[in-house]
Amino acid sequence: MSWDIAKRAVDYILSHEDSFPEESIIWEFIGGEPFMEIDLIDKICDYLKMEMYRLNHHWFNSYRFSFSTNGINYTSPKVQAFIKKNMTHVSVGITIDGTRKKHDLNRIYKGSGKGSYDDVVKSIPLWLRQFENAATKVTISSEDLPFVKESVQHLYELGIHEVNINCVFEDVWKEGDDKILESQLLELADSIIENEWYKEYTCSFFSESIGKPMSDLDNDNWCGTGKMMSIDAAGNFYPCTRFAKYSLREKEPIVIGNINDGIDWNKLRPFIALNRKVQSPQKCLDCEVSSGCAWCQGENYDAAETNTIYQRSTAICKMHKARVRANNYYWNKLYRKLELEGLREEFESTKREVKQGIC
Repeated sequence: MSWDIAKRAVDYILSHEDSFPEESIIWEFIGGEPFMEIDLIDKICDYLKMEMYRLNHHWFNSYRFSFSTNGINYTSPKVQAFIKKNMTHVSVGITIDGTRKKHDLNRIYKGSGKGSYDDVVKSIPLWLRQFENAATKVTISSEDLPFVKESVQHLYELGIHEVNINCVFEDVWKEGDDKILESQLLELADSIIENEWYKEYTCSFFSESIGKPMSDLDNDNWCGTGKMMSIDAAGNFYPCTRFAKYSLREKEPIVIGNINDGIDWNKLRPFIALNRKVQSPQKCLDCEVSSGCAWCQGENYDAAETNTIYQRSTAICKMHKARVRANNYYWNKLYRKLELEGLREEFESTKREVKQGIC
Protein backbone atom coordinates (compact mmCIF):
# COMPACT_ATOMS: atom_id res chain seq x y z
CA MET A 1 0.00 0.00 0.00
CA SER A 2 1.26 3.44 -0.86
CA TRP A 3 1.20 6.33 1.58
CA ASP A 4 -1.26 8.19 -0.67
CA ILE A 5 -3.77 5.31 -0.62
CA ALA A 6 -3.40 4.90 3.13
CA LYS A 7 -3.89 8.62 3.81
CA ARG A 8 -6.98 8.81 1.61
CA ALA A 9 -8.47 5.75 3.31
CA VAL A 10 -7.95 7.34 6.72
CA ASP A 11 -9.43 10.64 5.51
CA TYR A 12 -12.52 8.87 4.16
CA ILE A 13 -13.18 6.92 7.36
CA LEU A 14 -12.62 9.84 9.73
CA SER A 15 -14.80 12.18 7.66
CA HIS A 16 -17.79 9.80 7.62
CA GLU A 17 -18.69 9.46 11.29
CA ASP A 18 -22.32 8.68 10.44
CA SER A 19 -21.17 5.59 8.58
CA PHE A 20 -18.93 4.44 11.43
CA PRO A 21 -20.85 5.11 14.68
CA GLU A 22 -18.92 2.61 16.80
CA GLU A 23 -17.77 3.97 20.13
CA SER A 24 -14.24 2.62 19.62
CA ILE A 25 -12.15 1.35 16.73
CA ILE A 26 -9.41 -1.16 16.04
CA TRP A 27 -7.03 -0.23 13.24
CA GLU A 28 -5.69 -3.64 12.27
CA PHE A 29 -2.62 -4.19 10.11
CA ILE A 30 -2.41 -7.58 8.47
CA GLY A 31 -0.59 -9.07 5.50
CA GLY A 32 1.43 -10.87 4.59
CA GLU A 33 3.68 -9.74 7.36
CA PRO A 34 2.81 -6.20 8.52
CA PHE A 35 6.09 -5.46 10.29
CA MET A 36 7.91 -5.63 6.95
CA GLU A 37 6.31 -2.21 6.36
CA ILE A 38 6.93 -0.70 9.78
CA ASP A 39 8.03 2.69 8.36
CA LEU A 40 4.76 3.07 6.46
CA ILE A 41 2.71 1.82 9.41
CA ASP A 42 4.42 4.25 11.77
CA LYS A 43 3.60 7.10 9.40
CA ILE A 44 -0.03 5.98 9.09
CA CYS A 45 -0.46 5.69 12.86
CA ASP A 46 1.06 9.10 13.52
CA TYR A 47 -1.30 10.59 10.94
CA LEU A 48 -4.26 8.80 12.51
CA LYS A 49 -3.46 10.13 15.97
CA MET A 50 -2.99 13.68 14.73
CA GLU A 51 -6.18 13.66 12.66
CA MET A 52 -8.34 12.16 15.41
CA TYR A 53 -7.04 14.89 17.73
CA ARG A 54 -7.46 17.67 15.15
CA LEU A 55 -11.03 16.62 14.36
CA ASN A 56 -11.90 16.08 18.02
CA HIS A 57 -13.07 12.68 16.81
CA HIS A 58 -14.91 10.43 19.26
CA TRP A 59 -12.30 7.73 18.62
CA PHE A 60 -9.49 9.88 19.99
CA ASN A 61 -8.11 7.94 22.95
CA SER A 62 -10.59 5.14 22.20
CA TYR A 63 -8.67 3.18 19.60
CA ARG A 64 -6.20 0.35 19.25
CA PHE A 65 -3.54 -0.57 16.71
CA SER A 66 -3.63 -4.34 16.28
CA PHE A 67 -1.06 -6.61 14.64
CA SER A 68 -0.85 -10.29 13.80
CA THR A 69 2.79 -11.06 13.11
CA ASN A 70 4.95 -14.08 12.38
CA GLY A 71 7.40 -12.68 14.94
CA ILE A 72 10.50 -12.89 12.73
CA ASN A 73 11.48 -9.23 13.02
CA TYR A 74 9.62 -8.45 16.24
CA THR A 75 12.84 -7.56 18.08
CA SER A 76 14.12 -5.19 15.37
CA PRO A 77 14.88 -1.63 16.56
CA LYS A 78 12.22 -0.01 14.37
CA VAL A 79 9.46 -2.37 15.47
CA GLN A 80 10.43 -1.97 19.11
CA ALA A 81 10.51 1.81 18.79
CA PHE A 82 7.01 1.74 17.32
CA ILE A 83 5.70 -0.48 20.12
CA LYS A 84 7.27 1.71 22.80
CA LYS A 85 5.75 4.84 21.26
CA ASN A 86 2.25 3.33 21.07
CA MET A 87 2.32 0.92 24.01
CA THR A 88 -0.93 2.08 25.62
CA HIS A 89 -2.83 1.64 22.35
CA VAL A 90 -1.24 -1.37 20.70
CA SER A 91 -1.79 -5.13 20.79
CA VAL A 92 0.41 -7.70 19.08
CA GLY A 93 -0.25 -11.36 18.49
CA ILE A 94 2.69 -13.56 17.48
CA THR A 95 1.68 -16.69 15.63
CA ILE A 96 3.53 -19.73 16.87
CA ASP A 97 1.80 -23.01 16.11
CA GLY A 98 3.30 -25.15 18.86
CA THR A 99 6.30 -27.44 18.77
CA ARG A 100 9.05 -26.99 16.22
CA LYS A 101 7.72 -29.96 14.25
CA LYS A 102 4.17 -28.64 14.01
CA HIS A 103 5.14 -25.02 13.40
CA ASP A 104 7.62 -25.87 10.65
CA LEU A 105 5.09 -27.97 8.74
CA ASN A 106 3.50 -24.79 7.40
CA ARG A 107 5.50 -21.73 8.45
CA ILE A 108 8.58 -21.83 6.26
CA TYR A 109 10.84 -19.37 4.49
CA LYS A 110 10.08 -18.78 0.84
CA GLY A 111 12.62 -20.40 -1.45
CA SER A 112 14.67 -22.36 1.06
CA GLY A 113 11.78 -24.21 2.67
CA LYS A 114 13.51 -23.75 6.04
CA GLY A 115 11.17 -23.72 9.02
CA SER A 116 10.82 -20.47 10.98
CA TYR A 117 10.32 -21.89 14.49
CA ASP A 118 13.85 -21.19 15.80
CA ASP A 119 13.65 -17.54 14.72
CA VAL A 120 10.11 -16.99 16.01
CA VAL A 121 10.67 -18.53 19.44
CA LYS A 122 13.50 -16.06 20.11
CA SER A 123 10.93 -13.24 20.13
CA ILE A 124 8.56 -14.86 22.64
CA PRO A 125 10.29 -13.80 25.93
CA LEU A 126 10.37 -10.11 24.97
CA TRP A 127 6.81 -10.26 23.64
CA LEU A 128 5.54 -11.76 26.91
CA ARG A 129 7.37 -9.14 28.98
CA GLN A 130 5.73 -6.39 26.97
CA PHE A 131 2.27 -7.99 26.75
CA GLU A 132 1.73 -9.98 29.93
CA ASN A 133 -1.66 -11.33 28.83
CA ALA A 134 -0.67 -11.97 25.24
CA ALA A 135 -2.39 -14.83 23.43
CA THR A 136 -1.40 -16.81 20.39
CA LYS A 137 -3.52 -18.24 17.59
CA VAL A 138 -2.98 -21.85 16.49
CA THR A 139 -4.52 -23.31 13.35
CA ILE A 140 -4.94 -27.04 12.79
CA SER A 141 -5.28 -28.94 9.54
CA SER A 142 -5.34 -32.65 8.75
CA GLU A 143 -1.57 -33.15 8.59
CA ASP A 144 -0.73 -31.72 12.00
CA LEU A 145 -3.54 -33.28 14.05
CA PRO A 146 -1.15 -35.71 15.81
CA PHE A 147 0.73 -32.75 17.35
CA VAL A 148 -2.19 -30.95 19.05
CA LYS A 149 -1.58 -32.10 22.63
CA GLU A 150 2.18 -31.61 22.69
CA SER A 151 1.88 -28.26 20.92
CA VAL A 152 -0.53 -26.75 23.45
CA GLN A 153 1.66 -28.04 26.28
CA HIS A 154 4.72 -26.55 24.61
CA LEU A 155 3.08 -23.14 24.32
CA TYR A 156 2.21 -23.25 28.02
CA GLU A 157 5.83 -24.11 28.79
CA LEU A 158 6.96 -21.09 26.77
CA GLY A 159 4.85 -18.95 29.12
CA ILE A 160 1.88 -18.29 26.83
CA HIS A 161 -1.17 -18.46 29.08
CA GLU A 162 -3.90 -18.18 26.47
CA VAL A 163 -3.92 -20.49 23.46
CA ASN A 164 -6.66 -19.80 20.92
CA ILE A 165 -6.85 -22.80 18.65
CA ASN A 166 -9.19 -23.98 15.92
CA CYS A 167 -9.51 -26.35 12.99
CA VAL A 168 -9.47 -24.78 9.53
CA PHE A 169 -12.90 -24.32 7.98
CA GLU A 170 -11.89 -25.58 4.54
CA ASP A 171 -12.93 -29.05 3.35
CA VAL A 172 -9.57 -30.72 4.02
CA TRP A 173 -10.62 -33.35 6.54
CA LYS A 174 -9.96 -37.03 5.89
CA GLU A 175 -11.70 -40.14 7.13
CA GLY A 176 -10.80 -40.68 10.77
CA ASP A 177 -9.48 -37.16 11.41
CA ASP A 178 -12.22 -36.55 13.97
CA LYS A 179 -11.08 -39.60 15.94
CA ILE A 180 -7.50 -38.33 15.94
CA LEU A 181 -8.59 -34.90 17.15
CA GLU A 182 -10.75 -36.39 19.89
CA SER A 183 -7.90 -38.63 21.06
CA GLN A 184 -5.49 -35.70 21.14
CA LEU A 185 -7.93 -33.55 23.09
CA LEU A 186 -8.67 -36.30 25.60
CA GLU A 187 -4.94 -36.62 26.27
CA LEU A 188 -4.63 -32.84 26.50
CA ALA A 189 -7.54 -32.70 28.95
CA ASP A 190 -5.86 -35.26 31.19
CA SER A 191 -2.59 -33.37 31.05
CA ILE A 192 -4.16 -29.97 31.85
CA ILE A 193 -6.06 -31.38 34.83
CA GLU A 194 -3.23 -33.49 36.21
CA ASN A 195 -0.75 -30.61 35.98
CA GLU A 196 -3.37 -28.11 37.22
CA TRP A 197 -2.70 -25.85 34.26
CA TYR A 198 -6.39 -24.89 34.33
CA LYS A 199 -5.58 -22.55 37.24
CA GLU A 200 -3.50 -20.18 35.09
CA TYR A 201 -3.77 -21.32 31.47
CA THR A 202 -6.58 -21.56 28.95
CA CYS A 203 -7.13 -23.44 25.71
CA SER A 204 -10.07 -22.35 23.58
CA PHE A 205 -10.89 -25.95 22.63
CA PHE A 206 -12.32 -26.35 26.15
CA SER A 207 -15.26 -24.09 26.95
CA GLU A 208 -18.33 -24.61 29.13
CA SER A 209 -20.50 -22.76 26.63
CA ILE A 210 -20.14 -25.16 23.68
CA GLY A 211 -21.90 -28.35 22.71
CA LYS A 212 -25.49 -27.40 23.56
CA PRO A 213 -28.63 -26.87 21.46
CA MET A 214 -29.17 -23.28 20.40
CA SER A 215 -32.31 -21.27 21.04
CA ASP A 216 -34.25 -19.67 18.22
CA LEU A 217 -33.40 -16.37 19.89
CA ASP A 218 -29.67 -17.04 19.43
CA ASN A 219 -29.51 -15.98 15.82
CA ASP A 220 -26.40 -13.82 15.46
CA ASN A 221 -23.91 -14.28 12.67
CA TRP A 222 -20.71 -15.91 13.93
CA CYS A 223 -18.17 -13.37 12.67
CA GLY A 224 -17.99 -9.64 12.07
CA THR A 225 -18.26 -9.70 8.29
CA GLY A 226 -19.86 -6.48 7.12
CA LYS A 227 -18.83 -4.67 10.31
CA MET A 228 -15.05 -4.92 9.98
CA MET A 229 -14.24 -3.28 6.69
CA SER A 230 -10.98 -4.15 4.99
CA ILE A 231 -8.97 -1.96 2.63
CA ASP A 232 -6.49 -3.36 0.11
CA ALA A 233 -3.38 -1.78 -1.39
CA ALA A 234 -5.39 -0.33 -4.27
CA GLY A 235 -7.89 1.38 -1.97
CA ASN A 236 -10.78 -1.05 -2.48
CA PHE A 237 -13.16 -1.76 0.39
CA TYR A 238 -14.27 -5.30 1.32
CA PRO A 239 -16.73 -6.56 3.97
CA CYS A 240 -13.69 -8.32 5.45
CA THR A 241 -10.27 -9.30 4.17
CA ARG A 242 -11.49 -12.82 3.40
CA PHE A 243 -13.40 -11.46 0.39
CA ALA A 244 -10.30 -10.01 -1.28
CA LYS A 245 -8.84 -11.82 -4.29
CA TYR A 246 -5.75 -13.10 -2.49
CA SER A 247 -7.94 -14.80 0.13
CA LEU A 248 -10.19 -16.69 -2.32
CA ARG A 249 -9.67 -19.97 -4.17
CA GLU A 250 -12.56 -20.12 -6.63
CA LYS A 251 -14.72 -17.02 -6.46
CA GLU A 252 -14.31 -13.44 -7.58
CA PRO A 253 -13.69 -10.81 -4.88
CA ILE A 254 -16.62 -8.88 -3.45
CA VAL A 255 -15.76 -5.18 -3.48
CA ILE A 256 -18.16 -2.91 -1.59
CA GLY A 257 -16.58 0.41 -2.54
CA ASN A 258 -13.31 2.33 -2.69
CA ILE A 259 -11.62 5.42 -1.33
CA ASN A 260 -12.76 7.51 -4.33
CA ASP A 261 -16.46 6.63 -4.46
CA GLY A 262 -17.04 5.54 -0.88
CA ILE A 263 -19.10 2.57 0.33
CA ASP A 264 -21.84 1.12 -1.85
CA TRP A 265 -24.45 0.37 0.81
CA ASN A 266 -26.49 -1.80 -1.54
CA LYS A 267 -23.51 -4.13 -1.87
CA LEU A 268 -22.96 -4.12 1.87
CA ARG A 269 -26.62 -4.70 2.81
CA PRO A 270 -26.61 -8.51 2.28
CA PHE A 271 -23.74 -8.82 4.79
CA ILE A 272 -25.54 -6.73 7.39
CA ALA A 273 -28.59 -9.00 7.00
CA LEU A 274 -26.65 -12.20 7.70
CA ASN A 275 -27.67 -14.31 10.66
CA ARG A 276 -27.42 -17.94 11.71
CA LYS A 277 -30.80 -19.07 10.38
CA VAL A 278 -30.70 -17.59 6.89
CA GLN A 279 -27.53 -19.46 5.95
CA SER A 280 -27.61 -22.69 7.98
CA PRO A 281 -29.01 -25.98 6.64
CA GLN A 282 -31.76 -27.61 8.71
CA LYS A 283 -29.35 -30.17 10.17
CA CYS A 284 -27.37 -27.33 11.75
CA LEU A 285 -30.49 -25.66 13.16
CA ASP A 286 -31.62 -28.99 14.66
CA CYS A 287 -28.16 -30.00 15.92
CA GLU A 288 -28.03 -30.94 19.60
CA VAL A 289 -24.44 -29.68 19.98
CA SER A 290 -24.58 -26.61 17.76
CA SER A 291 -23.35 -24.00 20.25
CA GLY A 292 -19.74 -23.11 19.59
CA CYS A 293 -19.78 -24.46 16.04
CA ALA A 294 -18.12 -21.68 14.08
CA TRP A 295 -17.96 -20.69 10.45
CA CYS A 296 -16.02 -18.32 8.24
CA GLN A 297 -18.22 -16.19 6.01
CA GLY A 298 -15.53 -15.97 3.37
CA GLU A 299 -15.15 -19.75 3.27
CA ASN A 300 -18.94 -20.11 3.03
CA TYR A 301 -18.83 -17.92 -0.08
CA ASP A 302 -15.76 -19.65 -1.50
CA ALA A 303 -17.22 -23.15 -1.05
CA ALA A 304 -20.80 -22.34 -2.07
CA GLU A 305 -22.35 -23.88 -5.18
CA THR A 306 -23.27 -20.40 -6.45
CA ASN A 307 -22.04 -16.87 -5.82
CA THR A 308 -23.91 -16.60 -2.55
CA ILE A 309 -22.92 -15.71 1.00
CA TYR A 310 -26.04 -17.47 2.31
CA GLN A 311 -24.83 -21.08 2.09
CA ARG A 312 -23.05 -22.27 5.22
CA SER A 313 -20.15 -24.67 4.72
CA THR A 314 -20.40 -27.72 6.99
CA ALA A 315 -16.97 -29.22 6.32
CA ILE A 316 -16.01 -28.73 9.96
CA CYS A 317 -19.06 -30.60 11.34
CA LYS A 318 -17.38 -33.84 12.41
CA MET A 319 -14.43 -31.96 13.89
CA HIS A 320 -16.75 -29.82 16.00
CA LYS A 321 -18.54 -32.91 17.30
CA ALA A 322 -15.19 -34.49 18.20
CA ARG A 323 -14.29 -31.32 20.09
CA VAL A 324 -17.62 -31.42 21.96
CA ARG A 325 -17.07 -35.02 23.09
CA ALA A 326 -13.61 -34.16 24.41
CA ASN A 327 -14.91 -30.93 25.95
CA ASN A 328 -17.57 -32.84 27.90
CA TYR A 329 -14.91 -35.25 29.16
CA TYR A 330 -12.69 -32.36 30.26
CA TRP A 331 -15.32 -30.51 32.29
CA ASN A 332 -16.75 -33.68 33.86
CA LYS A 333 -13.30 -34.78 34.98
CA LEU A 334 -12.31 -31.33 36.20
CA TYR A 335 -15.48 -30.85 38.27
CA ARG A 336 -15.13 -34.32 39.81
CA LYS A 337 -11.57 -33.46 40.79
CA LEU A 338 -12.56 -30.11 42.28
CA GLU A 339 -15.48 -31.67 44.13
CA LEU A 340 -13.26 -34.36 45.65
CA GLU A 341 -10.67 -31.77 46.62
CA GLY A 342 -13.40 -29.73 48.28
CA LEU A 343 -14.65 -32.73 50.24
CA ARG A 344 -11.10 -33.64 51.23
CA GLU A 345 -10.41 -30.09 52.41
CA GLU A 346 -13.68 -30.08 54.38
CA PHE A 347 -12.77 -33.41 55.99
CA GLU A 348 -9.30 -32.22 56.98
CA SER A 349 -10.76 -29.00 58.39
CA THR A 350 -13.20 -31.01 60.51
CA LYS A 351 -10.38 -33.21 61.77
CA ARG A 352 -8.41 -30.14 62.85
CA GLU A 353 -11.40 -28.67 64.66
CA VAL A 354 -12.06 -31.96 66.52
CA LYS A 355 -8.41 -32.24 67.51
CA GLN A 356 -8.36 -28.69 68.79
CA GLY A 357 -11.54 -29.33 70.76
CA ILE A 358 -10.03 -32.44 72.39
CA CYS A 359 -6.87 -30.58 73.28
